[in-house]
Amino acid sequence: MDRTDLRNCRSLLFLPASNPRAIEKARDLPADLIVLDLEDAVREEEKGEARRLAVEATNGGFDGRPVAIRVNRAGSRHFGEDVTAVRHATIDYLVLAKAETGKDAHDASWLVAKPVLAMIETPRAVIDANVIAPSSAGLIAGVNDLTAALGLPEQKDREGLIFALQRIVLAARAADIPAFDGVYNRLESDAGLEAECRQGRAWGFDGKSVIHPSQIETANRLFGPTEEELEAARRLVAAATGGAERHDGKMIEAMHVEQAHRLIARARR
Repeated sequence: MDRTDLRNCRSLLFLPASNPRAIEKARDLPADLIVLDLEDAVREEEKGEARRLAVEATNGGFDGRPVAIRVNRAGSRHFGEDVTAVRHATIDYLVLAKAETGKDAHDASWLVAKPVLAMIETPRAVIDANVIAPSSAGLIAGVNDLTAALGLPEQKDREGLIFALQRIVLAARAADIPAFDGVYNRLESDAGLEAECRQGRAWGFDGKSVIHPSQIETANRLFGPTEEELEAARRLVAAATGGAERHDGKMIEAMHVEQAHRLIARARR
């Protein structure tokens, strides 16, 4: 994946920074972005050691793939120590947990001198996502915290999150940055994960957060273009001659040709 184009990122693998074994295994996994987590995945008593391990792990690289570290939210008692440690890490992005304002994202980026992926995890963040997005390199939906904050019961179809997730995508598109769907909580790759990936892509997300190696292939496959989509795109590009015209029983114009070119380019990358 091109490090400069996050929209090529189909899978974001979140790993506890306190787990050296999982980190070593991740060096050979096909996730498009590795995220070493200092927040929810790490026990309070392990925070200090997790910082040290995260910085150390980034020095070894991940087979040329981009890597990020997720820090605790701005204003938390761990945030200062997190960003101080992360300054010494070899990372491409900083993931900011529970970003709520544009200032949160801007300040975190300035402190670490890295672009920020802001996690939208609270009602306030959803409402102000359009303000957070311009200070961010991408938005990540924090579905678990959002579900809890909204008081939603467990849902298979995520019906209660539709408005929030669409608002995240809209804010990202308005700022011309990518948006990533939240995690699927079951650890294995199953029909539920497939359904969420198809749903997330249909809603406009560029990729999905994953929490287990078995989920990577599904996210990569379903957030990447299919052979049928690629063939249709190639036919459309070949047939287009400019202006509005009929193709394959539909009316196409320059916008559709541009979409087809983007799909083909994404598959190449």
